[in-house]
Amino acid sequence: MADLFIIGGGINGCGIARDAAGRGLSVILAEQGDLAQATSSSSTKLFHGGLRYLEYFEFRLVREALEEREILLTAMPHISWPMRFVLPWHSDMRFDTDTPTSRLLGVVMPWMKGRRPAWLIRLGLFLYDTLGGRKILPATRTLDLKADPAGKPLQSKFAHAYEYSDCWIEDSRLVVLNARDAQARGARIMVQTPVISATRAGDHWEVVTNGPDGPITHRARALVNAGGPWVEDIIRNIARINSTEGVRLVRGSHIVTRKLYDHDRCYFFQGTDGRIIFAIPYEGDFTLIGTTDQDHQGAPKDAVCTDEERDYLLDFASKYFAKPVTRDDVVWTYSGVRPLYNDGAKSATAATRDYVLSLDENGAPLLNVFGGKITTYRRLAESALEKLQPFFPGAKGKWTARQALPGGDFPVDGVASLTAALKAAHPYLTDTHAARLIRAYGTEATTLLGQARSLADLGRDFGATLTEAEVNWLMDREYARHAADVVWRRSKLGLRLTPPQIAAIDDYMTTRWAASPAAE
Repeated sequence: MADLFIIGGGINGCGIARDAAGRGLSVILAEQGDLAQATSSSSTKLFHGGLRYLEYFEFRLVREALEEREILLTAMPHISWPMRFVLPWHSDMRFDTDTPTSRLLGVVMPWMKGRRPAWLIRLGLFLYDTLGGRKILPATRTLDLKADPAGKPLQSKFAHAYEYSDCWIEDSRLVVLNARDAQARGARIMVQTPVISATRAGDHWEVVTNGPDGPITHRARALVNAGGPWVEDIIRNIARINSTEGVRLVRGSHIVTRKLYDHDRCYFFQGTDGRIIFAIPYEGDFTLIGTTDQDHQGAPKDAVCTDEERDYLLDFASKYFAKPVTRDDVVWTYSGVRPLYNDGAKSATAATRDYVLSLDENGAPLLNVFGGKITTYRRLAESALEKLQPFFPGAKGKWTARQALPGGDFPVDGVASLTAALKAAHPYLTDTHAARLIRAYGTEATTLLGQARSLADLGRDFGATLTEAEVNWLMDREYARHAADVVWRRSKLGLRLTPPQIAAIDDYMTTRWAASPAAE
């Protein structure tokens, strides 16, 4: 009998599995599709405190997220790195919002009529710099957009800006590396394995899965529901429990365009409707713009960026960029559903981004995970284990802070030297290929390449620097089963590969799995 059975292979499920396995608990995790297939691969790819949440006075949430940025940077410097964000400002900017901050300004400074004074923005950025005990990341500074290169792509009316720090994260890889580390510590990770029922049987749960080997019954002392957008469905239809708690499904859509500017900084754009979006350098040759906040109706798996959302983002960005961003610039869109705790907020934008952990002790324990941000996943996992600790008094204590994920055992500023060392050991790699491998696999890139002395030694070339050796690695060590797992989650090479090339990868993987069905 296992200690924990976890439903859901997103960041919360895999983060809890890793933490629990490291405390000495036996863990089984089941994911109905691929790891990070839903919400956890559809983020804006940022480790950030959430600057706009200060408007809602969510100081604890922001502080916790800010603290986590630097903790996580040291644990995964290959897939996460600092970025600078440029926030343009001018005195006529107005915002139609109903946040606590806007209501307060309406009372004490009614003549502002929705404008945000520069001192208020600077105060918010001062709090953002100091709440989390920043040590690695540089502080906020003021920019003259007429002189700084960051002003060149923007409309001439923007003369001033603030530049602050946040961090990039390869979201899908973060999930996979947590799963790998959990497995290395004894957890069992099952993908393409839906849970069809979970039933209390005295002091334990009996959980039935229907994976590649057919229906199997598992027993566990506690059940963790980390189903993300499906968390409410799991409560009602899998565990068959009546509950008043639920989620608010909020769709966040993004567009990827051709590269819109040449520098490596991001933009934080504020809209007159109270929303904000980011414009971020993406995969070398592209720009990522997002996100929207729309209440989502229907199945989470059916979430797509609608034409209306695409046009909203294009119009929003075009109010800042000197050259309008058009539909012709868009090369890809994606959308994910955020399972926010239903706190009764009037709008999707105002709904809390904080997580809620609800423990049902009416028999064998059930922990339901609502909401959460990718930035605070590690703290959420610690809180989950704290909730479950009374049921496992022999479990070890907290341990995950600053503990490297696979491939992340090198200094925060060590990417350049690691890339140079890989290139020296494997001179047949182009600079782009070597850099991509380090950013994906860190110190494990050397293991992936093995004794190869030429590209031919890495097997079949699938295009865009993807080789047979890398696909095999992803299948054998990172739970990939289909081409989409490889080119849209564990990498974003789908942006560079043609449909026939992607189909060839799928054919190869299907054939290889058929020949070796026991591959892990």
